[in-house]
Amino acid sequence: MPGGCTRGPAAGDARLRLALVLLGWISSSSLTSSATPSTSSAPFLASAVSAQPPLSGQCPPPCECSEAARTVKCVNRNLAEVPTDLPPYVRNLFLTGNQLAELPAGAFARRPPLAELAALNLSSSQLKVVHAGAFEHLPSLRQLDLSHNPLWDLSPFAFWGSNASVSTPSPLVELILNHIVPLPVEWQNRSLEGMVAAALRAGQALRGLRRLELASNNFLYLPRDVLAQLPNLRHLDLRNNSLVSLTYVSFRNLTHLESLHLEDNALKVLHNGTLAELQGLPQVRVFLDNNPWVCDCHMVDMVAWLKETEVVQGKARLTCAFPEEMRNRVLLELNSSDLDCDPILPPSLQTSYVFLGIVLALIGAIFLLVLYLNRKGIKKWMHNIRDACRDHMEGYHYRYEINADPRLTNLSSNSDV
Repeated sequence: MPGGCTRGPAAGDARLRLALVLLGWISSSSLTSSATPSTSSAPFLASAVSAQPPLSGQCPPPCECSEAARTVKCVNRNLAEVPTDLPPYVRNLFLTGNQLAELPAGAFARRPPLAELAALNLSSSQLKVVHAGAFEHLPSLRQLDLSHNPLWDLSPFAFWGSNASVSTPSPLVELILNHIVPLPVEWQNRSLEGMVAAALRAGQALRGLRRLELASNNFLYLPRDVLAQLPNLRHLDLRNNSLVSLTYVSFRNLTHLESLHLEDNALKVLHNGTLAELQGLPQVRVFLDNNPWVCDCHMVDMVAWLKETEVVQGKARLTCAFPEEMRNRVLLELNSSDLDCDPILPPSLQTSYVFLGIVLALIGAIFLLVLYLNRKGIKKWMHNIRDACRDHMEGYHYRYEINADPRLTNLSSNSDV
């Protein structure tokens, strides 16, 4: 009994120690085994991440992108078409200096759409043809630059959707069409002025436009009603063209117009209708420098208007270019007595009379040559006429003598004598 009692507690302690040792081994093994998978799972997670498809916001290979600035630049990359993988965050897109040649309908349609694109620069990209709906699916587009391109064919519905009858107007606020390259010979039957005008007045596509730049395009005239569908226009730039007159252009509906640039054109005088329209615009500023003003009697009303108006900026710099004796005279310093029309015929009419004189001289020379070549026949013909006239006159004279002598009356009435 005592021995059993003594062995019992010792055996129990031994079993307890063995149980604790086994428990510690099991716990350490479990901890080691649990840690091992977590360590080995890191390469798996990395490979899983790398196996995911690329994000849609990645930059196209030929371009430079800045997500922070929301800008994509694909400049001087000789691109033949608009990149298809443009990031949807882009707000400013530069595609200058490429070889695009043609913009088809929906050229910027993407999924997801380029909903934030606000400024698009396509200058100097050799654009020749812009189809209807080329800028469709760009709901935030505010600024478009098509300068320095040979636009041979600009569709009247280029700024509409591909189906103009159901499309909403363009969101454009600023349109830049400076320095359009002249048309080639085979396209000379088309008028650049008419093509641009058709695109500007197609429906009300650009009724929200506020800035329009048409500088350095060699425009000779502006088609009638070219500005009729631009009621919100605030800035119009027509400098460095070849405009000779504004007779057919109406500014009456441009009630918000703030600046009108007409420098470096071929304007000779502004007529009363144009002066009245400009005076009726409440906040406009007009720039007229470097035009060849003709200071004759047709300039009287314009000079009077310049002295009264405040809309012309730098009007003290305006000077006469013609006639020669008035060259460099300041318009504001002229009086009505200085503005006389020369009674000499204008050069165009003088040229017409000179040409008419040359033609008549040529006809006269030909007539004299014909007379000279036929002088003998004409002389004989004239002698025959003279003889015939003389015989005829002698017959009249003989009959008169018979009728006048009473002694020959019976002789004249007797047909046998």
